[in-house]
Amino acid sequence: MAADAVTAGGPRGPVPPAGKRKSLMGTRPWVVGLFLLPALVLLGALVVYPIGYSVWRSLFDADGSGFVGLDNYVDMFTDDATFTAVKNTAIWVAVAPALCTGLGLIFAVLTERVRWSTAFKVIVFMPMAISMLAAGIIFRLVYEAEPDQGVANAVIVGVHDSFADSSVYPKARPALGGDLKASGGGAFTTKSTVNTDSPALLPLVGIAPNKLPDSPQNAKPAASTGSGISGTVWLDFKLGGGGKKGAIDPGEKAMPGIKIEAVKDGKVVASTKAGADGTFTLPKEADGAQLRLPGSNFAAPYNGVDWLGPSLVTPAIIGAYAWMWAGFAMVLIAAGLAGVDRNLLEAARVDGANEWQVFRRVTVPLLAPVLVVVLITLMINVMKIFDLVYIIAPQPTQDEANVLALQLYNVSFGGGENQGLGSAIGIVLLLLVLPVMIINIRRLRRERQR
Repeated sequence: MAADAVTAGGPRGPVPPAGKRKSLMGTRPWVVGLFLLPALVLLGALVVYPIGYSVWRSLFDADGSGFVGLDNYVDMFTDDATFTAVKNTAIWVAVAPALCTGLGLIFAVLTERVRWSTAFKVIVFMPMAISMLAAGIIFRLVYEAEPDQGVANAVIVGVHDSFADSSVYPKARPALGGDLKASGGGAFTTKSTVNTDSPALLPLVGIAPNKLPDSPQNAKPAASTGSGISGTVWLDFKLGGGGKKGAIDPGEKAMPGIKIEAVKDGKVVASTKAGADGTFTLPKEADGAQLRLPGSNFAAPYNGVDWLGPSLVTPAIIGAYAWMWAGFAMVLIAAGLAGVDRNLLEAARVDGANEWQVFRRVTVPLLAPVLVVVLITLMINVMKIFDLVYIIAPQPTQDEANVLALQLYNVSFGGGENQGLGSAIGIVLLLLVLPVMIINIRRLRRERQR
């Protein structure tokens, strides 16, 4: 009988009735349900009901009065704008998370060797404190086409002009009835040859005198040198009109800096540039040659890259996104890196591995769980991207930068007023996010089991 009263684990008390049983923590199930009820109500009202209603609404037409079945889904996948949105969303998912994670990994690893690592991390993470709207406005200004407005093009134009000569007079052209004629490539060449006896006259028009750069001097007739070629390049026009065409009249402005080439049989035998008063001289080798003003004198100035054009608008917006979220990835990866056993890294170095091999074969594998977390989080985030695309992409190229979240807005509220089709896009977007969320939940469960 005594054996019946005890078990291998000790004495057992009387078993309570089923209705009075408690949970492992000593709490009755109905009490647990009571505390969970507010959260369940909010979850149902803010998540479950909207999803269910969106599924139901996607089966009706634009105003919700007629049942159309799956027609909205068919229209979605046959519409060019939605197809572009799906394609761009795929580009975002493939590029943006990997780019941010890669930058975050590089920053996290390199900052371990930087003396002011904390300050660097603060600077890189600081864009996370800025809203998407503010970041979009900032990068809309950064990507402005005009170099005097957009920072990106200002830098590119500055670098370009450091290695390439910029044109002096981009809108200038020969005066009508003059000796200069177009000769291809934007250049102008005289029809007749020049000689040492008479100075050459090269009149140009196409620019207002008050628009000439650097306030040039008045043009002056060139004196004959007797042993070489001389001449004058000037603007054959003055404010108020008057004067004789093809002649240097008082008050007409010089065009200094223009390059002049002497060409014989298609070859350049001499070259020079016009002086402050528009005059120039060439050596005697130029006798009997034609004078050519190269196209580099008149080419349009380099204005940088069309960042927000049809071909670059999506990469440009992804760059803005990386500026914001690389700091987020860096902080998470740096936290994971702080938990890496340094003995493993030192052991690899003792075995002869260089820093690249230690990084690739030891550091990255040890950080794999953190990298997966960052990558999955950013993948879910970019599927919902809306603000940056809506703000940065100008109206003419917004269709080329379109993504699913923006297409949902445009179709439902941005002029389309078709909430049936918008609901269908929302359901497809949910279905795209679900696999990533499921993978993340399974990963979390596996980590808990460890």
